[in-house]
Amino acid sequence: MKMNAPKHKLIKEHHQGIATVLAFALLPLSGFATDIYIPSLPTMAATIHVSDIQVQLTLTLFLISYGVSQLFIGSILDSFGRYKINLVSLIIFAIASVIIANTSNIYLIYLMRIIHGLTVGAIVVSKRAYFVDRFSGDKLKHYLSLFSIIWSTGPIVAPFIGGYLQTSFGWESNFYFLAGFAVIMVILELIFSGETLENFMDFHVKNIVVIYTDMIRTASFTLGIVMLGLAYCMIMIYNMTGPFIIEHHLQLSPVIAGYSSLVLGFAWMVGGFISKAVINKPFFKRQVVNISLQLLFVMLMMVSLSFISNLYSLIFFAFIIHVGAGFTFNNYFTFCLSMFPKNAGIAGGLTGGINYVIVSFLSYGIIYLIPAKDERNLSYSYLVIILLSVLIMFAVFKTIKKQKTLVI
Repeated sequence: MKMNAPKHKLIKEHHQGIATVLAFALLPLSGFATDIYIPSLPTMAATIHVSDIQVQLTLTLFLISYGVSQLFIGSILDSFGRYKINLVSLIIFAIASVIIANTSNIYLIYLMRIIHGLTVGAIVVSKRAYFVDRFSGDKLKHYLSLFSIIWSTGPIVAPFIGGYLQTSFGWESNFYFLAGFAVIMVILELIFSGETLENFMDFHVKNIVVIYTDMIRTASFTLGIVMLGLAYCMIMIYNMTGPFIIEHHLQLSPVIAGYSSLVLGFAWMVGGFISKAVINKPFFKRQVVNISLQLLFVMLMMVSLSFISNLYSLIFFAFIIHVGAGFTFNNYFTFCLSMFPKNAGIAGGLTGGINYVIVSFLSYGIIYLIPAKDERNLSYSYLVIILLSVLIMFAVFKTIKKQKTLVI
């Protein structure tokens, strides 16, 4: 089955700038969908009468479905276009958000969060592909290097907003906010955006499987995605445990939990900016320095707990570690996304999909084995991820050197 671009509404040239801004505005949606109700997790669990681990599962289910969605959505976007799929996904996302805000049935919430993950996967991958469709060369590389920086606005702004919404209107207001945002974006997309795909790929399952197989068999690409998953796993572990540590262990308010998440979201952005600033430095050297600093600070965090344990010490050490995570993510995300420009949808989908599948299972497994109890358990979780990152990092460099796919 083949579709032709002229059948689709195309972006008008004088709307190109606004369409690009809208594409950037939708990139942080996955962060908004996870982080806005993080300060509400303890209250949400108490209100709908479920355990902490049950309400944390709403995050995990979103991550799994978001990851799985990206694994297959890329081929659909490369065959049928970006624009209409993005619009339909935004509408379904808004409806699911309203349903969550009007139910106390945890299993219905689980279902809607799975739908959230599937639709956000389609939205985000379509907007990543937008940049590869419209730009090339140094300009494309510039935009790709901004992705993780722009994405980090979600973890920065969302919990800050969520903390105030929780305090003023209750946990349901977080999902009304998400629904309203999606509706506004649908209206703006209808006015200013359009289809960007010029060469529609025939939707032949056999050919698509070959493309997927070739990408996955490219070892540097696959190992790079694993590094992305480990970097983001540090953030997700804090997201799933931090509010409980702050609100239960330290006896502070959801607003404080929101401010703390805002600060740590800013740490991720700082890591992205540092990565962009040193992009011309030797790749291997800057990665070794970064992960060595992470290891040093997590050890200092563990030692310091014998002398001091409060909100400030928690945020200080987590901030440094999250800067390192943002640095790692930005480096490998740019590399993975630029490897297969002719199949941008599939490459973007695989990159995000495998990343989030790794994050969902690994983060949930770690908090199951090391429960959200106090700073010490959080430091153990960080240490596990950093040590795994060291092993994968050296495997990546060994593979890259062997295949000569990256100049280090």
